[in-house]
Amino acid sequence: MIIHVIQRGETLWHIARRFSTDPQMIIEVNALEFPNRLVPGQSLVIPVPGTTHIIQQGDTLWSISEQYGVPMDVIIQANMLHDPNQIHIGETLIIPPQIHIVQPGETIAQIANRHGVPIQQIVHENNIQNPDVIVPGTQLMIPRDKPLIEVNAYTYQPPGEAVESIQEVGSLLTYASPFAYEITEDGSLVSIQDEDIIAAAIAQDVVPMMSITNFTSTSTGSNLAHVVLASPELREKVITNVLDVMDEKGYKGLNIDFENVLPEDRENYNTLLQLAVDRLHPKGYFVSTAVAPKVSATQTGTLYEAHDYEAHGRIVDFVILMTYEWGYRFGPPQAISPINEMRRVVEYALSVMPAEKIMLGFQIYARDWLIPHVEGQEADTFSQQEAIRRAVTHGAIIQYDRATQSPFFHYTDEQGGNHEVWFEDARSAQAKFELIKEYGLRGVSYWALGYPFPQNWALLHDNFTIE
Repeated sequence: MIIHVIQRGETLWHIARRFSTDPQMIIEVNALEFPNRLVPGQSLVIPVPGTTHIIQQGDTLWSISEQYGVPMDVIIQANMLHDPNQIHIGETLIIPPQIHIVQPGETIAQIANRHGVPIQQIVHENNIQNPDVIVPGTQLMIPRDKPLIEVNAYTYQPPGEAVESIQEVGSLLTYASPFAYEITEDGSLVSIQDEDIIAAAIAQDVVPMMSITNFTSTSTGSNLAHVVLASPELREKVITNVLDVMDEKGYKGLNIDFENVLPEDRENYNTLLQLAVDRLHPKGYFVSTAVAPKVSATQTGTLYEAHDYEAHGRIVDFVILMTYEWGYRFGPPQAISPINEMRRVVEYALSVMPAEKIMLGFQIYARDWLIPHVEGQEADTFSQQEAIRRAVTHGAIIQYDRATQSPFFHYTDEQGGNHEVWFEDARSAQAKFELIKEYGLRGVSYWALGYPFPQNWALLHDNFTIE
């Protein structure tokens, strides 16, 4: 798939003609609500062979050509580059598909072996009816090698809506995590209605992962965590209650998301994690954690200090980096998941834990702030689809911040109020996927289902093979 950014004056018909595809296919893959009212700066996923490359530090046209097995002149022509030596970090290049011309006597097996891809992928990519009969001179598209990753998605939707979400995207999930069982000061758990969600996950061959937490929408949970973590008896009771729920309901793993833990409870938290592993592993269950986005071991603040990256990486099976919420709903407007900040967190995590244990967190919602921002004023949170709807409705022009790899726009509402909206689009999603591939991470974890973002799921499928 290719990502195209709409220029002023372009229509869906012009775009479809340029890429030799059906306009209806573009409408469907992007779930376009206003196909006749495209916004300058809006990105579209174009369902045609090929891919998109976001230029990174150190990239050259030669290195990109070698990476994708596509000649430089083909890349230059596809992108209409006037000066091939002038490519800039953060810019997006269209990479046409790799083409193999069948030679006399060649077989599918030989072609697959030459390019290092499975035979069946070539057969599927080219709609070959009889693999034993290929005609010399035929142009075959060689599918790209797609990394194998795991994908988690949290959901805090009502059960019926959560079931619908899992049914919609379950083929692209490894884990589904209903959020969340809250611990209490006596070590018990506040139950949630998760039976239908678990059943929907299992029906989609998705692993249900239980989630426990210490905070609520109205409480940071610091004191609650201290009461439980400081008591060996309460730590044991929490894990006993977790096991009872897992055995009863069919969960296969546990995600521990304790936030705002007091710095003095750091070692007690590590002890809880070891206890969880010691008691869950013998029963065949796995243990994971969610950690605040740290960039160093000495980072201060209640959100960060008790999250010991080295210990989490050593003790549990995998760690979810909560690499989002820079654009906090009560803070000033900015990118919610800025790629430059995410990279700093990933690089610190990699210094103390292996890549195969790291899941990159990715939020899939947008935010709309009134500006100028007033301290304590809450931004409106909604889906990426709603962000495009507001841009279309108010005639906004979408801009793209290359440092954060995030789109944004401004508009004025009917009452004269000024707004700034930050959201995600195909380009920003692709930037996250490139980060996962660059560092060989375990996968991606979404926060959270319930915010429609069809471009993300199309690109996820195009970039990766999902475990």
